[in-house]
Amino acid sequence: MKLLVKNIGLLVNACRTPRREAFRGAEMSSLPTLNDAWLLADDGRVCDFGGMDSCPVPDAATTLVDAEGGAVFPTFCDSHTHIVYADSREGEFVDKIRGLSYAEIARRGGGILNSADRLHELSEDELFAQARRRVEEVIMKGTGAIEIKSGYGLNTEDELKMLRVVRRLREAYPDLCMRSTFLGAHAVGRAYQGRQAEYVEYLIREMIPAVGAARLADFIDVFCDEGFFTPEETDRLLKAGRKHGMLPKIHGQELADSGGVEVAVKNEALSVDHLESMTDADIRMLQDAPGTIPTALPGTSFFLNMPFAPARKMIASGLAVAIASDYNPGSTPSGDMKFAVALACIKMRLLPAEAINAATQNSAAAMGIAADYGTLDVGKVASFFITPKIPSVAFLPYAYTTPLVRRVFLRGREWKQPSE
Repeated sequence: MKLLVKNIGLLVNACRTPRREAFRGAEMSSLPTLNDAWLLADDGRVCDFGGMDSCPVPDAATTLVDAEGGAVFPTFCDSHTHIVYADSREGEFVDKIRGLSYAEIARRGGGILNSADRLHELSEDELFAQARRRVEEVIMKGTGAIEIKSGYGLNTEDELKMLRVVRRLREAYPDLCMRSTFLGAHAVGRAYQGRQAEYVEYLIREMIPAVGAARLADFIDVFCDEGFFTPEETDRLLKAGRKHGMLPKIHGQELADSGGVEVAVKNEALSVDHLESMTDADIRMLQDAPGTIPTALPGTSFFLNMPFAPARKMIASGLAVAIASDYNPGSTPSGDMKFAVALACIKMRLLPAEAINAATQNSAAAMGIAADYGTLDVGKVASFFITPKIPSVAFLPYAYTTPLVRRVFLRGREWKQPSE
């Protein structure tokens, strides 16, 4: 099926030669644009583009779309979410306003364990119904590729339930690129409170093999941070996950200088995420590990009133910075990647071009899909959104609450929200 989009006011990040790796350092400020353009897709992939003076005449088999002078951007790639969860946690939001920290709420039995308790009570169908509403929400906001983590089960049965929901979401939304991550090491399950070493053994002996046997996860992740899992435990868990077919990722350096970057580099993790407590030594380690993408989660810093990851320093050091939403019920109840891009500009001092590349091509690299997603280069998947007329690329993060995503196309097909 062919799709021709004409009268594009601003075509963003489309090149003849497809980019298959992340933008690094100074490259991140490169964002090619073409004014008064058209874009042609065939069988779900970009096959040509150019100025309107050379716009092809569509045949009867081609779907014609008029962008009406709006901009066309590649869809966002959200490489870190937890959107399969049970219900909200606005009570903890009020606790934070009253002055309790994330760690204090966790010590009182809230946080991740609270979500695990609620998830245990829901059936798989109920969990799926909640999650699909969130998936449709983020698609409408311009996300075309997403990674979804487990981690609110914390026992074999409930972790498998979460990952089966992710598999059902993949089947229900086949045009949305979706990756799944096993995060059983998100916290120590209630049944093992005070016996963390036993819980780690339980993960290695039972949970990881069960997930691997069912082929439910692309990646394995561990919350390697103060009060959660140690670097030594993380190393063992990542190695066990790789043995069962799951590539490593890491939550690290969020609450303290926890050694997360070092264990990520040691295990050739695809990404190391959070990094609010990142050090200069961490940056030097990542300079020697180009395959590990440092991923900032600005929405988390905003919502928890925490420091932001030092993205400006990372880019100056030549690293490939990615941005993701961290959509979850406790620390970032938002999957709005446009807002994440705006926060990256406003609070982390990224240029608009850098922030957009971080949320598209580089976050695609953090999911291992950069050969197909992240730009609108010839040969790559035709997933994009159309805005109203805007004066420049910088307007996207500048107008940080204005709803600019007007139409969304996934794999060359316009996405329409199903009726309730």
